[in-house]
Amino acid sequence: MSPDTALLARDLHTGPVEPGAPLIGSATGRALHVMSYNIRYHSTTTRPGDPDHWPDRAPLLRRLLALEQPTLLGVQEALFHQLGAVHRALPPGYGMVGYGRAGGSKGEYSPIFYDARRLELLEWDQFWLSDAPELIGSATWGNTVPRIVTWARFLDRGTGEDLVLINTHFDHDSETARERSAHVVVDLVHSFRPHTPTLVVGDFNADARSSAPYSTLVDSGVLVDTWETAEDRLTPPWGTFPDYGRAVRGEERIDWVLASPEVRVLQGAINPAGFDGRWPSDHTPVQALVVPAGG
Repeated sequence: MSPDTALLARDLHTGPVEPGAPLIGSATGRALHVMSYNIRYHSTTTRPGDPDHWPDRAPLLRRLLALEQPTLLGVQEALFHQLGAVHRALPPGYGMVGYGRAGGSKGEYSPIFYDARRLELLEWDQFWLSDAPELIGSATWGNTVPRIVTWARFLDRGTGEDLVLINTHFDHDSETARERSAHVVVDLVHSFRPHTPTLVVGDFNADARSSAPYSTLVDSGVLVDTWETAEDRLTPPWGTFPDYGRAVRGEERIDWVLASPEVRVLQGAINPAGFDGRWPSDHTPVQALVVPAGG
Protein backbone atom coordinates (compact mmCIF):
# COMPACT_ATOMS: atom_id res chain seq x y z
CA MET A 1 0.00 0.00 0.00
CA SER A 2 1.42 3.40 -0.97
CA PRO A 3 1.73 6.19 1.62
CA ASP A 4 -1.10 8.12 -0.06
CA THR A 5 -3.34 5.05 -0.09
CA ALA A 6 -2.54 4.33 3.55
CA LEU A 7 -3.43 7.91 4.47
CA LEU A 8 -6.74 7.65 2.62
CA ALA A 9 -7.55 4.35 4.33
CA ARG A 10 -6.84 5.89 7.71
CA ASP A 11 -9.03 8.92 7.08
CA LEU A 12 -11.93 6.72 5.96
CA HIS A 13 -11.97 5.17 9.43
CA THR A 14 -10.99 8.04 11.71
CA GLY A 15 -12.38 11.52 12.02
CA PRO A 16 -10.79 14.67 10.64
CA VAL A 17 -8.89 16.97 12.94
CA GLU A 18 -9.52 20.46 11.58
CA PRO A 19 -13.04 21.64 10.68
CA GLY A 20 -13.00 23.93 7.68
CA ALA A 21 -16.69 24.81 7.99
CA PRO A 22 -19.57 23.93 10.29
CA LEU A 23 -21.24 20.60 9.77
CA ILE A 24 -24.67 22.18 10.22
CA GLY A 25 -24.19 25.73 11.49
CA SER A 26 -26.86 28.31 12.20
CA ALA A 27 -30.33 27.04 11.29
CA THR A 28 -32.57 28.92 8.88
CA GLY A 29 -36.26 28.87 8.05
CA ARG A 30 -38.38 26.46 10.08
CA ALA A 31 -35.46 24.20 10.97
CA LEU A 32 -33.79 23.96 14.38
CA HIS A 33 -30.21 22.84 14.98
CA VAL A 34 -30.09 20.54 18.03
CA MET A 35 -26.86 19.43 19.69
CA SER A 36 -25.97 17.11 22.56
CA TYR A 37 -22.51 17.60 24.03
CA ASN A 38 -20.78 16.10 27.04
CA ILE A 39 -18.09 18.73 27.56
CA ARG A 40 -16.25 16.76 30.31
CA TYR A 41 -16.06 18.29 33.76
CA HIS A 42 -13.06 20.35 34.84
CA SER A 43 -10.68 18.00 36.62
CA THR A 44 -8.37 19.76 39.07
CA THR A 45 -5.69 17.06 38.82
CA THR A 46 -4.54 17.85 35.28
CA ARG A 47 -1.57 19.88 34.11
CA PRO A 48 -1.07 22.18 31.11
CA GLY A 49 -0.59 20.06 28.03
CA ASP A 50 -2.67 17.15 29.33
CA PRO A 51 -5.52 16.26 26.93
CA ASP A 52 -8.01 16.69 29.79
CA HIS A 53 -6.73 20.09 30.97
CA TRP A 54 -9.77 22.38 30.98
CA PRO A 55 -7.91 25.70 30.53
CA ASP A 56 -6.49 24.23 27.31
CA ARG A 57 -9.81 22.72 26.22
CA ALA A 58 -12.03 25.74 26.86
CA PRO A 59 -10.84 27.78 23.84
CA LEU A 60 -11.35 24.74 21.60
CA LEU A 61 -14.88 24.29 22.91
CA ARG A 62 -15.64 27.93 22.23
CA ARG A 63 -14.32 27.61 18.67
CA LEU A 64 -16.46 24.57 17.94
CA LEU A 65 -19.66 26.04 19.38
CA ALA A 66 -19.11 29.40 17.69
CA LEU A 67 -18.78 27.53 14.41
CA GLU A 68 -21.88 25.35 14.84
CA GLN A 69 -24.28 27.76 16.65
CA PRO A 70 -26.94 25.20 17.67
CA THR A 71 -30.42 26.57 18.31
CA LEU A 72 -30.82 24.12 21.20
CA LEU A 73 -27.86 22.71 23.11
CA GLY A 74 -28.00 20.07 25.82
CA VAL A 75 -24.72 19.92 27.74
CA GLN A 76 -23.60 17.23 30.18
CA GLU A 77 -20.96 17.28 32.95
CA ALA A 78 -20.61 21.06 33.07
CA LEU A 79 -19.53 22.57 36.37
CA PHE A 80 -20.72 26.06 37.28
CA HIS A 81 -17.57 27.87 36.18
CA GLN A 82 -17.61 26.03 32.82
CA LEU A 83 -21.02 27.40 31.88
CA GLY A 84 -19.53 30.78 31.01
CA ALA A 85 -17.29 29.26 28.34
CA VAL A 86 -20.33 27.71 26.69
CA HIS A 87 -22.39 30.87 26.94
CA ARG A 88 -19.64 33.10 25.56
CA ALA A 89 -19.21 30.81 22.56
CA LEU A 90 -22.83 31.20 21.51
CA PRO A 91 -24.21 34.29 19.78
CA PRO A 92 -25.79 37.07 21.87
CA GLY A 93 -29.34 36.38 22.98
CA TYR A 94 -29.02 32.82 24.29
CA GLY A 95 -30.61 31.71 27.55
CA MET A 96 -29.91 28.78 29.85
CA VAL A 97 -31.87 26.66 32.33
CA GLY A 98 -30.61 24.13 34.84
CA TYR A 99 -28.69 23.91 38.10
CA GLY A 100 -26.19 21.59 39.70
CA ARG A 101 -27.09 18.03 40.58
CA ALA A 102 -25.92 18.64 44.16
CA GLY A 103 -28.23 21.66 44.41
CA GLY A 104 -27.80 25.30 43.43
CA SER A 105 -24.45 25.82 41.75
CA LYS A 106 -22.93 22.62 43.21
CA GLY A 107 -22.07 19.55 41.20
CA GLU A 108 -22.41 18.78 37.52
CA TYR A 109 -25.10 20.45 35.43
CA SER A 110 -27.12 19.04 32.55
CA PRO A 111 -28.23 22.46 31.32
CA ILE A 112 -30.16 23.51 28.25
CA PHE A 113 -28.92 26.48 26.24
CA TYR A 114 -31.37 27.98 23.76
CA ASP A 115 -31.56 30.78 21.23
CA ALA A 116 -34.04 33.12 22.91
CA ARG A 117 -34.37 35.14 19.72
CA ARG A 118 -36.07 32.13 18.16
CA LEU A 119 -37.48 30.29 21.19
CA GLU A 120 -39.55 31.69 24.04
CA LEU A 121 -39.12 29.76 27.28
CA LEU A 122 -42.55 28.76 28.63
CA GLU A 123 -41.62 26.45 31.51
CA TRP A 124 -38.81 24.22 32.71
CA ASP A 125 -37.98 21.82 35.50
CA GLN A 126 -35.24 19.57 36.79
CA PHE A 127 -35.50 16.35 38.79
CA TRP A 128 -33.35 13.49 40.01
CA LEU A 129 -33.37 10.02 38.52
CA SER A 130 -34.26 8.21 41.74
CA ASP A 131 -37.17 7.05 43.87
CA ALA A 132 -37.27 10.59 45.27
CA PRO A 133 -37.08 12.75 42.14
CA GLU A 134 -37.65 16.03 43.99
CA LEU A 135 -34.97 15.33 46.60
CA ILE A 136 -31.77 17.16 45.75
CA GLY A 137 -28.85 14.81 45.31
CA SER A 138 -30.90 11.62 45.62
CA ALA A 139 -29.53 8.38 44.13
CA THR A 140 -31.38 5.13 44.91
CA TRP A 141 -31.03 2.85 41.87
CA GLY A 142 -27.52 1.56 42.38
CA ASN A 143 -25.75 4.63 41.06
CA THR A 144 -23.16 6.14 43.38
CA VAL A 145 -23.57 9.69 42.07
CA PRO A 146 -26.80 11.62 41.46
CA ARG A 147 -28.23 11.70 37.94
CA ILE A 148 -30.64 14.33 36.68
CA VAL A 149 -33.06 15.31 33.94
CA THR A 150 -33.53 18.91 32.83
CA TRP A 151 -36.41 19.74 30.52
CA ALA A 152 -37.86 22.87 28.98
CA ARG A 153 -40.89 23.74 26.90
CA PHE A 154 -40.59 26.51 24.35
CA LEU A 155 -42.73 28.48 21.95
CA ASP A 156 -41.06 28.47 18.54
CA ARG A 157 -41.49 32.04 17.34
CA GLY A 158 -40.80 30.86 13.80
CA THR A 159 -43.74 28.45 13.65
CA GLY A 160 -46.01 29.45 16.53
CA GLU A 161 -45.80 25.87 17.85
CA ASP A 162 -44.59 24.50 21.18
CA LEU A 163 -41.73 22.04 21.52
CA VAL A 164 -39.93 20.33 24.39
CA LEU A 165 -36.26 19.52 24.91
CA ILE A 166 -35.19 16.96 27.52
CA ASN A 167 -31.51 16.71 28.51
CA THR A 168 -30.04 13.96 30.68
CA HIS A 169 -26.92 12.03 31.65
CA PHE A 170 -27.43 8.38 32.56
CA ASP A 171 -25.21 6.60 35.06
CA HIS A 172 -21.86 5.27 33.88
CA ASP A 173 -21.77 2.24 36.18
CA SER A 174 -25.20 0.84 37.08
CA GLU A 175 -27.18 -0.89 34.33
CA THR A 176 -30.21 -0.96 36.63
CA ALA A 177 -30.01 2.81 37.03
CA ARG A 178 -29.75 3.28 33.26
CA GLU A 179 -32.73 1.03 32.57
CA ARG A 180 -34.92 2.71 35.18
CA SER A 181 -33.83 6.11 33.93
CA ALA A 182 -34.89 5.18 30.40
CA HIS A 183 -38.38 4.28 31.61
CA VAL A 184 -38.62 7.62 33.44
CA VAL A 185 -37.70 9.49 30.27
CA VAL A 186 -40.31 7.56 28.26
CA ASP A 187 -42.95 8.46 30.85
CA LEU A 188 -41.89 12.11 30.68
CA VAL A 189 -42.17 12.13 26.89
CA HIS A 190 -45.62 10.53 27.16
CA SER A 191 -46.69 13.43 29.38
CA PHE A 192 -46.15 15.84 26.49
CA ARG A 193 -47.85 13.64 23.91
CA PRO A 194 -49.53 13.82 21.49
CA HIS A 195 -49.57 17.56 21.00
CA THR A 196 -45.99 18.69 21.62
CA PRO A 197 -43.00 17.61 19.50
CA THR A 198 -40.29 16.44 21.88
CA LEU A 199 -36.52 16.08 21.59
CA VAL A 200 -34.34 14.08 23.99
CA VAL A 201 -30.58 14.58 24.14
CA GLY A 202 -27.93 13.19 26.42
CA ASP A 203 -25.00 11.03 27.30
CA PHE A 204 -26.71 7.71 27.93
CA ASN A 205 -23.58 5.68 28.72
CA ALA A 206 -25.06 2.85 26.64
CA ASP A 207 -24.48 1.73 23.07
CA ALA A 208 -27.16 2.67 20.58
CA ARG A 209 -26.97 -0.74 18.92
CA SER A 210 -27.10 -3.18 21.80
CA SER A 211 -28.36 -1.80 25.09
CA ALA A 212 -31.54 -2.07 27.11
CA PRO A 213 -31.84 1.71 27.68
CA TYR A 214 -31.71 2.37 23.93
CA SER A 215 -34.30 -0.34 23.25
CA THR A 216 -36.57 1.04 25.96
CA LEU A 217 -36.41 4.52 24.47
CA VAL A 218 -36.69 3.79 20.75
CA ASP A 219 -39.09 0.84 21.05
CA SER A 220 -41.46 2.94 23.14
CA GLY A 221 -43.26 4.31 20.10
CA VAL A 222 -42.72 7.88 21.28
CA LEU A 223 -39.07 8.37 20.24
CA VAL A 224 -36.85 7.69 17.25
CA ASP A 225 -33.09 7.99 16.87
CA THR A 226 -32.40 11.00 14.64
CA TRP A 227 -29.17 9.42 13.42
CA GLU A 228 -31.20 6.53 12.02
CA THR A 229 -34.04 8.64 10.60
CA ALA A 230 -32.03 11.54 9.15
CA GLU A 231 -32.70 12.21 5.48
CA ASP A 232 -29.02 13.13 5.11
CA ARG A 233 -26.17 11.88 7.31
CA LEU A 234 -23.35 14.36 7.10
CA THR A 235 -20.69 12.12 8.66
CA PRO A 236 -19.80 8.46 8.99
CA PRO A 237 -21.09 6.68 12.11
CA TRP A 238 -18.26 7.78 14.37
CA GLY A 239 -18.09 6.53 17.92
CA THR A 240 -19.04 9.31 20.32
CA PHE A 241 -16.44 8.60 23.04
CA PRO A 242 -13.01 8.81 21.39
CA ASP A 243 -11.45 9.89 24.71
CA TYR A 244 -9.28 12.71 23.33
CA GLY A 245 -8.33 10.93 20.16
CA ARG A 246 -9.57 10.70 16.60
CA ALA A 247 -13.10 9.36 16.38
CA VAL A 248 -13.34 5.84 14.98
CA ARG A 249 -15.98 4.63 12.56
CA GLY A 250 -18.30 2.02 14.04
CA GLU A 251 -17.35 2.46 17.69
CA GLU A 252 -20.11 2.78 20.29
CA ARG A 253 -22.60 5.64 20.01
CA ILE A 254 -23.40 6.49 23.63
CA ASP A 255 -24.54 10.08 22.98
CA TRP A 256 -27.83 10.48 21.11
CA VAL A 257 -30.37 12.98 19.83
CA LEU A 258 -33.82 11.38 19.92
CA ALA A 259 -37.09 12.87 18.71
CA SER A 260 -40.79 12.15 18.68
CA PRO A 261 -41.81 10.44 15.42
CA GLU A 262 -43.53 13.43 13.83
CA VAL A 263 -40.30 15.46 13.90
CA ARG A 264 -38.74 15.65 10.46
CA VAL A 265 -34.99 15.05 10.62
CA LEU A 266 -33.25 16.79 7.74
CA GLN A 267 -29.65 16.11 8.75
CA GLY A 268 -27.71 14.12 11.32
CA ALA A 269 -24.05 14.41 12.28
CA ILE A 270 -21.47 13.13 14.76
CA ASN A 271 -18.84 15.84 14.96
CA PRO A 272 -15.24 14.59 15.42
CA ALA A 273 -13.66 18.04 15.10
CA GLY A 274 -10.46 18.91 16.89
CA PHE A 275 -8.01 21.78 16.60
CA ASP A 276 -4.23 21.51 16.23
CA GLY A 277 -4.28 17.89 17.32
CA ARG A 278 -6.35 18.59 20.44
CA TRP A 279 -10.01 18.03 21.25
CA PRO A 280 -12.49 20.08 23.30
CA SER A 281 -13.81 17.02 25.15
CA ASP A 282 -13.49 13.26 25.48
CA HIS A 283 -16.91 13.01 23.76
CA THR A 284 -17.98 14.17 20.31
CA PRO A 285 -21.01 16.42 19.87
CA VAL A 286 -24.03 14.81 18.22
CA GLN A 287 -26.12 17.08 16.02
CA ALA A 288 -29.41 17.09 14.13
CA LEU A 289 -31.21 19.58 11.92
CA VAL A 290 -34.92 19.12 12.53
CA VAL A 291 -38.30 20.58 11.73
CA PRO A 292 -40.40 19.85 14.84
CA ALA A 293 -43.79 20.19 13.19
CA GLY A 294 -42.79 17.73 10.48
CA GLY A 295 -43.22 20.26 7.71
